[in-house]
Amino acid sequence: MPSFTATHANGQTSYCEIDNFTDPWAAPPPTLLIQHGFARTSQFWYHWIPSLSRNFRIIRRDIRGHGRSSFPSPDSPYPYTVSTILSEILETLDQAGVTRAHLLGESTSGIVSMLFAAAHPSRVASLTLCASPTHLPPAAQELFAFGYEDWPGACRALGSRGWAQALAAVGGTVAGEDPAYLSWWLDEVAKSQAEGLAGYAEFLGALDARPVLAGIRTPTLILAPTRSAAVPLEASRWLKGQIEGARLVEVDGKGHEIYAECAELCQQEVLKFLKEVEG
Repeated sequence: MPSFTATHANGQTSYCEIDNFTDPWAAPPPTLLIQHGFARTSQFWYHWIPSLSRNFRIIRRDIRGHGRSSFPSPDSPYPYTVSTILSEILETLDQAGVTRAHLLGESTSGIVSMLFAAAHPSRVASLTLCASPTHLPPAAQELFAFGYEDWPGACRALGSRGWAQALAAVGGTVAGEDPAYLSWWLDEVAKSQAEGLAGYAEFLGALDARPVLAGIRTPTLILAPTRSAAVPLEASRWLKGQIEGARLVEVDGKGHEIYAECAELCQQEVLKFLKEVEG
């Protein structure tokens, strides 16, 4: 499958997979940018491609510090700020030749997506939030610390695979109970470096989209897990009330990763929503 690597003004790089199975003689299709949640990579969305790429050009991006995207060293002057992360998304779209995209953020990438939609509304055709919190409260960060001093410290101490194993032991997190799937899931998480995850965890710990929600005017779909250990259903229902015109679909899965466990239902809802936005 085609891929490209965006090179940012700050020296970091973002690896992206591109999938486009629309008719080659038709007009250029709209673009859907998919950004995964913490510790995952663009590869976790492989099973969405057959359904979505017949109508959309799909860009799957490894977020900062994950997969094949780069990460700054602990002593780097790299500014891990909202402005930095949003500028990297802008640069990725620019280098991919995209002026306006549909945006799908899963889990913690939903927080970033909300901030991006509020800051750059002209670049966002629609917003899909899948199992997304608005921020990570102390209880969630304590959960992800697994007894260590903090969440980033747990990533550094346990390594990416060890941290993922600790997460998988918590109910309501990883999709499904198939040992083969869990083995693949762990192998994929382990492809990210521990320091890459730790740096991004530090960034996420201070992130909060609540102040910008009332200003979002982008058509928005919220896919809400009913049994997530990280995002209570009540939080998703509250979020719907904060974004004008937002649509809420409650997805009755066993845990947080509804994009994988309930993939077909989620894909159907996303396609229906995107086609309505496109008219």
